[in-house]
Formats: sequence, structure tokens, C-alpha cells
Amino acid sequence: MALNLSLSAPPIRSPQQPLLHYSAKHTIVVSSDRLPYPKSTVSKSSSRRVVTRVRSSLDTVGPTVKVGQVTEVDKDTFWPLVKAADDKTVVLDMYTQWCGPCKVMAPKFQELSKKYLDVVFLKLDCNQENKPLAKELGIKVVPTFKILKDSKVVKEVTGAKFDDLVLAIEAVRTS
Repeated sequence: MALNLSLSAPPIRSPQQPLLHYSAKHTIVVSSDRLPYPKSTVSKSSSRRVVTRVRSSLDTVGPTVKVGQVTEVDKDTFWPLVKAADDKTVVLDMYTQWCGPCKVMAPKFQELSKKYLDVVFLKLDCNQENKPLAKELGIKVVPTFKILKDSKVVKEVTGAKFDDLVLAIEAVRTS
């Protein structure tokens, strides 16, 4: 698998390689911890050697989401994914395995995830294992769709109301 990166910072120079350029669309994290170079990177003349360690988003540990698809979450992975979404809109489908209207909405919800690539789509099976999270989010009926922004619930759609869900997503995206 080839990994391409893009940096908004100036190109990185190292003693072994004259100039490193990265280009692509993956999110990266730049840090200066645990560098294999000496700490004294600034000389007395005003020239400066910049050394950084670059990690791609593929290095992250823990739950991740993919754009254009729905990600199944549970009581342990939900909040970390919501926090990782940062300022993106998050739409959570709260369903049960036995719910007929939930089964009708599932493929429509999947289609929305392909349409709105700037939105994170999650689904939570409200079974016994996830009951504490369902209670925390205040679920009363299934399906329930919670729309979050900045880790806070800002809209809710209850029932298999596809048009209402689309309107709610649009309203939160444009706000």
C-alpha cells in the first residue's frame, strides 16, 4: 500500500536526504517527540534546520471511520469517534435488530453516507450491551437519529422519517 502525504509546513530537510516532499490527501500529525536527531537544531547563525517526525492518519490506534460508509459503534467506541470527528457533523442511527422500520431505513441511511462525504455516519445497536449509552442519549423509540455537532446533540429525528432526516442533516451542515 502506498501512502502519500501533504504538508502545509515548509519541506523537511534531513542530513540523509536533501529535501523531502509529500503530496496527497491523508490527514497527518506532525510532532517533534522522539526524534533520531540531536536536540540542538538551531545554529548561532540565523539559519535553522527543521526536523519533524511525520505520522499519517493510518498510524492512529483505536476506532476509525471511513468516509462514504456507515460505521457500527458501541458504548466504548461512540464517544471517541464523535470527539475525533471534531467540528464535522455526526449522524447516529440508533436501531435494534428486530425493528422493521429500522430495517427499512438502513439502506437509505447507507445511501446518505455516500451522498454527504463531509458528514460522519454511525449506527448503534441498542441491545443490552449498549443500553447505558442508549439511556445516556435519551432514546425512547427506534429508529432514532441523533445529529451531533462539536460533540453535542443538536437535532433528533424519531421514527422512519427519511425526508425529516435529510432536512435535519442539511440544516446542521449549513449552520
